Amino acid sequence: MSRTFIIKIFLVLLFCINGTLSGHILAQIPYAKYFTGQSLRIDYLLSGNATETKLTLDQYKIEPFWGGPEENLLSPFKYGEFRIEVYDKETGELIFKKGFSTLFQEWQTTAEAKLMSRSFYQVNRIPFPRNTILLKILKRETDKTYVTLLETNLDPGNYFILNEKPLSFPVEVIRENGDPSHKVDLVFLPEGYTSEEMQDFRDDVVRLTDSLFSFSPYKDMKSSFNVRAVMAPSEESGTDNPGEGVYKNTIMNFSYYTFDLARYLTSKDVRSIRDVAGNVPYDHIVVLINAESYGGGGIFNHYSASTSDNYLSPIVMVHEMGHGFAGLGDEYYTSDVAYEEFYKLDEEPWEPNLTTLVDFSSKWESMLEKTTPVPTPNTSEYANTIGAFEGGGYVPKGVYRPYPDCIMKSNAPSGFCPVCQEAIRKMILYYCGEE
Repeated sequence: MSRTFIIKIFLVLLFCINGTLSGHILAQIPYAKYFTGQSLRIDYLLSGNATETKLTLDQYKIEPFWGGPEENLLSPFKYGEFRIEVYDKETGELIFKKGFSTLFQEWQTTAEAKLMSRSFYQVNRIPFPRNTILLKILKRETDKTYVTLLETNLDPGNYFILNEKPLSFPVEVIRENGDPSHKVDLVFLPEGYTSEEMQDFRDDVVRLTDSLFSFSPYKDMKSSFNVRAVMAPSEESGTDNPGEGVYKNTIMNFSYYTFDLARYLTSKDVRSIRDVAGNVPYDHIVVLINAESYGGGGIFNHYSASTSDNYLSPIVMVHEMGHGFAGLGDEYYTSDVAYEEFYKLDEEPWEPNLTTLVDFSSKWESMLEKTTPVPTPNTSEYANTIGAFEGGGYVPKGVYRPYPDCIMKSNAPSGFCPVCQEAIRKMILYYCGEE
């Protein structure tokens, strides 16, 4: 046996030990070496217009819990319009990486952004570092390039990092299945529930999480979740509805008519959302809005929101979590939206359930039967077939979805398509330290 052959065998074994054959996780970062059990919250403003983006720091803040995975500190997913990176200053080693999206980036694709500038509050969290770090926040320019918006050194001993007592509210444990670092930790927050309506909020959390866990892959992996509810009351019941002249004093300032779209229900008051969520360790925030009208919104690694009392609320919440938790894109193309040219047809979308066929091999191509044509005709012959069906991402042409129908396309189907299920499953495993 030659020396060269032995070296090759050694390298293969080393790769298998330190990474996966898919190339997702190339090495494990020793969490305790670089981080404590707390979180570092980074608050800043994103401002600009359709063509310009500026980041302005506001504050750093210590939060008492880190609920994220300790094994998978380098996210294997190339999702999100932005990315946060943390390097150990002394060694230069990348010790944390995660993608995310923002409401600001969505606004940049609206007609208004071509006419004026606005600013949006944004918050990211990282595990609290033991030593000085180099912190970077980057914005995706194309499907393969990023521009750096922030690059700064941060000493964790800096006395300007806020270390104040967090806003405190009672917490209800809905599901408890284990250590937060090895589970998906969902925190439910109440918007527009008064003190007298806190029991209603708890009942709504139980009802809607029961619905969530009735869909695959959630129902098959329900033991992978912890669910908590923060009992944070609002002064008034309900939420803002500008189109109907309704304004309510609520704790997180959610509102219908985001981007002048009646059903789009979001909040720019991210600071308040994170203040309430900081009462518990969490991986993902779900906001329930105490309202009957149809509405919601979901932003990847930011939050998912839905009204609680519409007859479609169980489906809407699951759909919005598809965005906020798993990074799935909208597969519909017939409903009104505020966006203009949200996807560039000469680039591959980062969402795992959409393709422009520019780089289909990076998506679900391997899940297709060899006899399935691409593009796939939307006919009865392929009614229950994984394919590439034209229409998705808000446009009827040029963007393709994996299945004729799915929760990410409409409120009619009974569940997620196989491609979306697989994307959600991988995200659950990631947060549990298994992917």
